[in-house]
Amino acid sequence: MVLKKKFKFTRFQLLVHAASLTPFILLVVNYFTNNLTYDPIQAAMQRTGHYAMVILLISLACTPLNTILGFRPALKVRRALGLYAFFYAALHFFIFSVLDFQFDLGLIVREIIYKKYLIAGILALIILIPLALTSTQRSMKRMGKAWKTLHQGVYAAGVLVILHYMWVVKSDIREPLIYGAILAALLLVRIPAVRKKLSARPPRWIGNVNRALAK
Repeated sequence: MVLKKKFKFTRFQLLVHAASLTPFILLVVNYFTNNLTYDPIQAAMQRTGHYAMVILLISLACTPLNTILGFRPALKVRRALGLYAFFYAALHFFIFSVLDFQFDLGLIVREIIYKKYLIAGILALIILIPLALTSTQRSMKRMGKAWKTLHQGVYAAGVLVILHYMWVVKSDIREPLIYGAILAALLLVRIPAVRKKLSARPPRWIGNVNRALAK
């Protein structure tokens, strides 16, 4: 009975897990059916990088959704979304370093040194690694206040990811700027005065949504 309760997921959690895994499943299917364009490695690298960025931003939106709109289910998927973002970021780096560069360390290091978008991407991944490793409840209890300080680094990772994307596309930076504006808005609502002003009484329908998704 204890195990059954421990591993029970709400409808919303199941939906989030399914939505987060679907891009990976489609990527694998497209790879083995030769549907990843004429350059499958490049296409896979671009897709995983995009998935990592989008899911990371969604994970950062979970707390504002709760504090501003009162959407409590968002808090239950925040950690999972962060881990999915790390999974796609790690897969993105794996494709770059192993599939594209055949794990040639000398060549990889030279690429990183001379290309600023790679430096931003590597730094973002380095920040995300300890966050993923300390994402458990046990780590949270053991580290205390240091855990919160460490995990605030996710915003620095977010900034680096946006820069990485902006420097990769070089010319047409409209899409990176949109994602950057979203990140800026998420950072803005972290300011106590702004958060307090926005945290009005949640709409009545939010309560109904919370109850429906909690099942």
